[in-house]
Amino acid sequence: MSAFEQLHPSLQYHVVNTLGWNTLRPTQLAAIAPIHAGSHCLLLASTAGGKTEAAAIPILSRMLKESWPGTSVLYICPIKALLNNLEHRLIHYAGLVGRTVEVWHGDVSQSRKKKALQEAPDILLTTPESLEAMLISVRVDRPIWFGNLRAVIVDELHAFAEDDRGWHMRSVLQRLEHYSKQPLQRIGLSATVSNPVELLDWFSPVGDRCVVGSASVSTDANVTIDYVGTLENAATVISRLHRGEKRLVFCDSRSSAEQLSSMLRAKEVRTFVSHASLSASERRQAEAAFGEEKDCVIVATSTLELGIDVGDLDRVIQIDSPSTVSSFLQRMGRTGRRSGALRNCLFLTTNQDAFMLALGVTRLWSQAWVEAARPPDEPWPIASQEILVATLERGEWPVSEVFSLLARCFPELPSEGFRLLVDHMVQEAYLDRSEGLVRVGPRTEREFGRGHYRDLLASFSGAQLLTGRCGSAEVGYIDPTVLTGEEPQRLLLLAGRSWLVKEIEWSKQTVWLEPAKEGGKARWMGGARSLSREVCQGIRAALVEGLSPAVHLSQRGKAELAFLTEELALSPDAHFTSRQEGNQTRTWTFAGTKENRTYARSASNQGVSVKFDALSVQAPAASLSFIGEANRNIELTDQEREAFSEGIKFASCVPPILLCRTIVARNFVAY
Repeated sequence: MSAFEQLHPSLQYHVVNTLGWNTLRPTQLAAIAPIHAGSHCLLLASTAGGKTEAAAIPILSRMLKESWPGTSVLYICPIKALLNNLEHRLIHYAGLVGRTVEVWHGDVSQSRKKKALQEAPDILLTTPESLEAMLISVRVDRPIWFGNLRAVIVDELHAFAEDDRGWHMRSVLQRLEHYSKQPLQRIGLSATVSNPVELLDWFSPVGDRCVVGSASVSTDANVTIDYVGTLENAATVISRLHRGEKRLVFCDSRSSAEQLSSMLRAKEVRTFVSHASLSASERRQAEAAFGEEKDCVIVATSTLELGIDVGDLDRVIQIDSPSTVSSFLQRMGRTGRRSGALRNCLFLTTNQDAFMLALGVTRLWSQAWVEAARPPDEPWPIASQEILVATLERGEWPVSEVFSLLARCFPELPSEGFRLLVDHMVQEAYLDRSEGLVRVGPRTEREFGRGHYRDLLASFSGAQLLTGRCGSAEVGYIDPTVLTGEEPQRLLLLAGRSWLVKEIEWSKQTVWLEPAKEGGKARWMGGARSLSREVCQGIRAALVEGLSPAVHLSQRGKAELAFLTEELALSPDAHFTSRQEGNQTRTWTFAGTKENRTYARSASNQGVSVKFDALSVQAPAASLSFIGEANRNIELTDQEREAFSEGIKFASCVPPILLCRTIVARNFVAY
């Protein structure tokens, strides 16, 4: 029996006669047997390689063959835009065989959610945070709603795994199994990673596992790097190039996306903008432009990097550079979907650092290299989050069960730390404990109780943003720092348009806006990016050896590369290169953010003031002996721990000894 013939007869019929497909793709065919067998799977394919169908079709086949009742499948995505994009496709596939699909996330109306609770869909599309909200909601009958779960599909698994959302997502799945009648079959979808077996082992620590497909890096693409110097110059280039085509422009901050959108509209370019601080209606306009527009520019942050079906997109343009090869591949993979079309990406770099980063990322890509997807080490803050949300979910439960849950959710962590964690949370009043039972403590209610514990549901922190409104319409979300100062009138950029601030209602966290012709400003607080040693070494290799023929440089790019090559005068044999800058010496290590931070800390412990970035370390000339000899046995001071803790959600829930383990593992190169 062929792989296709293993599918339920109804699906075989509709694939051929309704969908009109002569056959399934190789990865889709290879996924049928292991999914039917109940194995945990990681399905790999390049961007637009049909991974959704590779998971959905065999799962629907199992659902029919085994008569799965109620909500039996979860489909989890990292962003709402991807859920919205998948909704219609999965509704169509499921509807062919009489099954239903519903979406559940923060933008879905309460009336629609209420209907879903009354008429449980077969497949629920959602995010980990929305699942968390369901687990602690008094409106959801958890044993009924989650009791029939059989399988979970996690899209863009690598994106989850690369930060703490992955630990949170995996823990939520573990808690769901408390209500399901049997362990969940876990199916991850991923594009390009270099460690698929390791990723699947992390996603599904127990049970039969199978990696399906290949995610080898293709270097068949048209990639060009230009050096334009300013964002205004980038807008000019975009406005003149590729008229009549649909262009997706990636920016790596919300502020630059807003500024560029405004500049393009001033040049009469039909422009849409998408980022996380826009209202749902504004984001939907950009998402709709993918399918409906032809001659336009869509300016986006990473919100449109993952998985969204962009149809007949012609061009991807990158302002400056992403910090990883993986992200570059995702973005470039938005193109080249038409038959005979070639993937493409044009880098428009606005400063020297961004130009060098583009050199390094494309150098590694041209060698068919891509990062491994590895979760952040020592996730003790997420373990504390899980204790709190699980306690909200249970109301009151035995301490022994808390330890048991932690052991299942975090088998990578040493079990002796769990008791330290719980004891600290009791001591700090995040938990109440008596007679072997724990419940939510007064400090948890005080710090997280607002909005039905909404801030407790997510593993990541966000600034307290204000809602910008124009009349009855919600435009987006505004960082309060942009509203400071004594200016007689405040002009903002939001959704690519200028707005005059008419009134601020701090008590309601609302900013009332009206359209303005003059230019405004946009600002959101964000963290600095960290660059890996591999990417930084790629930059060094590009400066020393030049680029692969797979990467083209514009004339301006060639001139900038020649200038940098002469300025830095890097030796192929020297591990470090130093040059005098006033009374300071700057040493180009190309070692990456964590390594250079470690060097800088060693020097500061000797009383030396040091500046560093991912590529270099700058210090007084007489104190450079620490380079290459940094102390790797790192014990943080209280001041250092407090400084790093500011960027870690739930840090105050974690005892200092465990918190230091998290900080050191994630910020330094320590042995």
